[in-house]
Amino acid sequence: MSTTEDPSLEAAVRDLVTKAKLASRKLGIATTATKDAVLTSIARRIREAAPRIAEANAIDLDGARKKGSDAAFLDRLTLQGTRIEALAKSVEDIVALGDPCGRTIEDRQRPNGLRVRRVAVPIGLVAMVYEARPNVTVDAAVLCIKSGNGTVLKGGREALETSKVLAAIVGDALEEQGLPREAVTLLPFTDRAAVRALVRLDGLVDLAIPRGGEALIRAVVDEARVPVVQHYKGVCHLYLDAGADLETAKRLVLNGKLQRPGVCNATECLLVDAAEADRLLVPVLTALRDGGCAIHGDEATCARFPNATPAGDEDWGHEFLAPVIAVRIVEGLEGALAHVATYGSGHTEAILTPTATHADRWRREVDAACVVVNASTRFHDGGELGLGAEMGIATSRLHWRGPMGLEALTTMKWVVDGEGQTRA
Repeated sequence: MSTTEDPSLEAAVRDLVTKAKLASRKLGIATTATKDAVLTSIARRIREAAPRIAEANAIDLDGARKKGSDAAFLDRLTLQGTRIEALAKSVEDIVALGDPCGRTIEDRQRPNGLRVRRVAVPIGLVAMVYEARPNVTVDAAVLCIKSGNGTVLKGGREALETSKVLAAIVGDALEEQGLPREAVTLLPFTDRAAVRALVRLDGLVDLAIPRGGEALIRAVVDEARVPVVQHYKGVCHLYLDAGADLETAKRLVLNGKLQRPGVCNATECLLVDAAEADRLLVPVLTALRDGGCAIHGDEATCARFPNATPAGDEDWGHEFLAPVIAVRIVEGLEGALAHVATYGSGHTEAILTPTATHADRWRREVDAACVVVNASTRFHDGGELGLGAEMGIATSRLHWRGPMGLEALTTMKWVVDGEGQTRA
């Protein structure tokens, strides 16, 4: 990230963020009915503007292709056809969810008669920094609206045309319900110095959420003067335990690795129990190879599957974001747990096992935002877990871990009601 000082750019960012902060206060006291009406309007407007969204996205895709962007990047950038309808549907899913604000977390009576409550409230103004994922423009906006937060969006330059159309749709829907469109502000600047200016605005920005490659996230963490929820890389493992069903193993591996290789919950490393390698390895790897996946295997894997490329040290703990998978044969559950503890990124770790005690140990001993038993790593997703959408998947521990949905976008305040009590 550029560290060059640009007073005019910093002033422009501060001006937009100041307006967003003021607007966030009005959004924070809006009723559930008003917020839901905004979201319903956004979903309708997305459908109505589908041709315009697709046209803008085609401009972004053309620019990315001319720059030589790879397939995974183009996949994240694409917002066409059924993906536009899916985006509108995801907004409607959030309408159906409860309002996270105003709910009572705790309510108790003190011996002196005071009623003490903890109540969920909006965080305030959230800065969302992301790369070539135009759907995040809507996901972040609607989650923040529903949770009563203002948001400042700083998307990647590669998706700017698509993001501008989507942000305008959100702004129009806010105004339709009498709320300020500045409550969701898209920064129009392509200079990366705008990110630095944004995340240094302590006193205005209450929380920054970076979503994208590891380099972006580390840059935001290094530059920020505001709290940051970290969404680091997804090095997701699937371990095939003793007794694992072969056909199920094929399905989980193919789905985890090849359905969408360029996303953070894709399976990046396959671990196989040494006692089952002769039975499982060749059929599973053959299915991967036939699906167009390159295989980087340890010595024992390459001995059984000559089409594999010998893995180097850099393959373990690596997020490929491509149709490439690392494969290692391990000594049972202990070997799998040790490998995950060493190379996992704290994102998603899955096991396929028929043994209940092994499943229990996996749930208890694996340290990750999401542990999965007998299912694909691809289920670690806000929509799939019933959150409607997500701001991203947090791999840090404070203040949230895993998909950031509505509840994750609230904090709390103490409410104390008395009848004239004074402290002794």
